[in-house]
Amino acid sequence: MAAETAKARNAQAGGDTIFGKIIRKEIPCDLLYEDDKCIAFHDIQPQAPTHFLVVPKKPIAQLSKAEDSDAELLGHLLIVAKKCALKLGLTNGYRLVLNEGQDGGQSVYHVHLHVCGGRQMLWPPG
Repeated sequence: MAAETAKARNAQAGGDTIFGKIIRKEIPCDLLYEDDKCIAFHDIQPQAPTHFLVVPKKPIAQLSKAEDSDAELLGHLLIVAKKCALKLGLTNGYRLVLNEGQDGGQSVYHVHLHVCGGRQMLWPPG
């Protein structure tokens, strides 16, 4: 937990991100889904038995920086999350997480939706 907090505290917005490199196929990923708007792939540091990310191809640094015109795209991420969760057998539920800013634990400044499942999720999360 301390390492993730430190990573979020040191992360900065701006420039290219690992997600941009994955979208451009410069870095490989365990792909679940791709269309013209987004990509979904398994997280390399899973926090649950099933943990994948849904990332828009448009580089929106933070949810707080999203524009009204991004509403359809952001909604699309939720629909893709639902489809991928079903594909992976998460029929008993799952958690969606979107970290926002430093205090929200955001460590990569490209909006991304975490989908975690395969076990009972606890509340509060952290």
